[in-house]
Amino acid sequence: MPPSGIAVTAQLRQLVHYHLDHHSYDNALFFSERLDAHERRSSESAYLLALCHFRLGDYKSAYEISKYNGYRGVHLNCAYIFAQACLAIDRYKDGITALEKSRGLWSHKLSFGKHTAAARAPNPDSASVLCLLGKLYKAYDDKKKAILNFEEALKTNPFMWDAFTALCDMGVNVRTQNIFKLNDVLIDGLSFDQPPGILVEQKDNGAINPMDKKNSTRSTIFDTMDPFDSQRSGTSSEMLLGNNFISAGSGENDFMSKPRAARSKMPAAPEPVHDPLESPTVANVDPNFSRVTLAVEPPQAPTRRTRNIQPADPGLLEAAPKAGYRLTAKRSQKAQDEHPSESNLAVLRASAAAVSGIERKRTVSGHPVQPRQQSEEPGASQRRSARLLRGANTKANSGAATVGATATRELKKARPQMSRILRPNSSGASVGRTVSGNRKPLEENGMDVDQTEAPRIKEVPPQPPGIKSAEPDVVKIEETLRYLIELLKKFGSGYLALSQYRSMDALAVYTSLPRAHQETPWVLSQLGRAYYEQASYAEAEKYYRQLRILAPTRLEDMEVYSTILWFLKRETDLSFLAHELVDSSWHSPQAWCALGNAWSLARDHEQALRCFKRATQLNPKFAYAFTLQGHEHVSNEEYEKALTAYRLAISADRRHYNAYYGIGRVYEKLGSYDKAYTHFHSASIINPTNAVLICCIGNVLEKQRQIVQALQYFSKATELAPHAAQTRYKKARALLALNQLDAAQKELEILKTLAPDEATVHFLLGKLYKTLNDKGSAVRHFTIALNLDPKVS
Repeated sequence: MPPSGIAVTAQLRQLVHYHLDHHSYDNALFFSERLDAHERRSSESAYLLALCHFRLGDYKSAYEISKYNGYRGVHLNCAYIFAQACLAIDRYKDGITALEKSRGLWSHKLSFGKHTAAARAPNPDSASVLCLLGKLYKAYDDKKKAILNFEEALKTNPFMWDAFTALCDMGVNVRTQNIFKLNDVLIDGLSFDQPPGILVEQKDNGAINPMDKKNSTRSTIFDTMDPFDSQRSGTSSEMLLGNNFISAGSGENDFMSKPRAARSKMPAAPEPVHDPLESPTVANVDPNFSRVTLAVEPPQAPTRRTRNIQPADPGLLEAAPKAGYRLTAKRSQKAQDEHPSESNLAVLRASAAAVSGIERKRTVSGHPVQPRQQSEEPGASQRRSARLLRGANTKANSGAATVGATATRELKKARPQMSRILRPNSSGASVGRTVSGNRKPLEENGMDVDQTEAPRIKEVPPQPPGIKSAEPDVVKIEETLRYLIELLKKFGSGYLALSQYRSMDALAVYTSLPRAHQETPWVLSQLGRAYYEQASYAEAEKYYRQLRILAPTRLEDMEVYSTILWFLKRETDLSFLAHELVDSSWHSPQAWCALGNAWSLARDHEQALRCFKRATQLNPKFAYAFTLQGHEHVSNEEYEKALTAYRLAISADRRHYNAYYGIGRVYEKLGSYDKAYTHFHSASIINPTNAVLICCIGNVLEKQRQIVQALQYFSKATELAPHAAQTRYKKARALLALNQLDAAQKELEILKTLAPDEATVHFLLGKLYKTLNDKGSAVRHFTIALNLDPKVS
């Protein structure tokens, strides 16, 4: 008889998720196509097929496959993967439409705290969808709606780091104190922090909840049902082995709405039937065949009957965990209520075995045991098993009253013997097994063992390890989250400061991080970037060199590192970096930018232009590569081509101030000072702490004979970069033009210390002393200037 279609569908889905979890995307694609062929009209099958194409980087195929269900918004997962494909292939409006149509499926849904090593939320929640919507609106150039969606995503989940960085990159003045804080929605969404050994069940709506304690201590008896019966709503198929729960559910990419039992590969096993007179059995799991087998436990060693042995303390029975002993007792009582005749029969058979126990008792060598009375004197010696019993009872409850042996047996009769397979920790050692733990299993026709001894010894169960409660420790969870939020707040403050080009603030925040985080590649890159924005290229180079040692395959920000080496004139280091990057990642725009900078430093501008154009071909949104193209065109005096390259950079990134600066330089060279001022001013609005930009504005005003306004900008630039010789030189020149001789002399004295071998500085000093009628000093500085640079004669 052929299998049912439901079983085939469930098995194919399980295969797809299996290969997705193991990152075997080609296999996952193959089986997802088989699933789609078997179940043509299923939205879930279309989603899995689109997901496989998306993981393989085939975004257009993912777009086409998920379009039917995703664009209409009838299936959330299809809409989500469709929108991601739209973002990758620049069809932003289609992605926005799909997510907006499916808003009813994801709005006010939160799956934070539901992801563990063994469980996943099947559907994206509102925070992730809002973040994706924000990215789509940002790419669609709708800044207002992009900001709104990013803000909503952060309100729902402050751990949406990419939403925060997107707001910073867009120039939004956010407040990290208000963003990175715990809210009631986030805390309420934490169902529990799943400890090891606690089961979770996945509801049809995707929520993951802790299972009831009774369900978490289920036995290894499985339901006799079809494991691929997707129509039956059951819990997951788990096995209880000691204290470890092994889940047969799916893994990371399990977005199926079917119950986890329908995806289990574990075959059902019938409930074993045990004779109360047989030896207890334990469950042995064969991992190779994934089945539960029953093995005979070694029999208990015969012990002497002593009338003065401390019997089982009832306090031990009461102190046993609910998930272990009491649960078994309740199930035993329930079974006794349902089958009274079988229970009574078991009691009678146990009593009969007790009567004939003395006759059947044998020693290890097979000789009959001679009954004897043990002395009741306090100083009489006892058998080792009795001493163990006494010691266990004394440790458990030293002040408890003793119970007679008859009462102990009566207590045992009230609860029929249960198989150890129904108990947790059945494989653990007990007092009885401590005595006879080294015995070999007996053959079926071997010696007889008194069956009344084992139940009597089993009355003193060992204290099993406490089963962890499924209830969360709310205080501990909140403390952990607050620690992470505070740490994230520091990262956010540093990133925000650097995005606003407040390099000193960013450096202060990043250096206050724990040392373990300071030595990570991301933080090292941020520190190097902060020094680069301050024009402290030597300090920036130290951090990037450390970054290269720590993460030699990292590509992000390597174009900045190559530019730093270009400013430092490290031709050998730059060439080595460029060849290293090209060899490791031929298709990365950062590698081609580094190679272009190397050619530019070697003054081969044509080769540099080829490399920068290749970088923009690989990534048309890589704004920095367009800017480097413009710089090379300016070096070749190709101003129109330079303007085109700079404008392409601005279209790729509206906040790329380097491109505005480049356009300002072109217009300044062309004599269009008004246009140059406009673009320099636009660049300074984006980066208000860049001394070079402010100095450029002052330079344009100076050329327009607006010396007073120019002096204001030169003074501001000097405050921002007190060690920048070029800025201080222009300030001194403006002071001389305004006949402020004392202030000019102070600036030139400082400048002489900063650049003692600069001919133009000594030339200005000569002019100053000539105006002050100090001819000797004037002649001396003019002579020094001639010696340093004969061309200035």
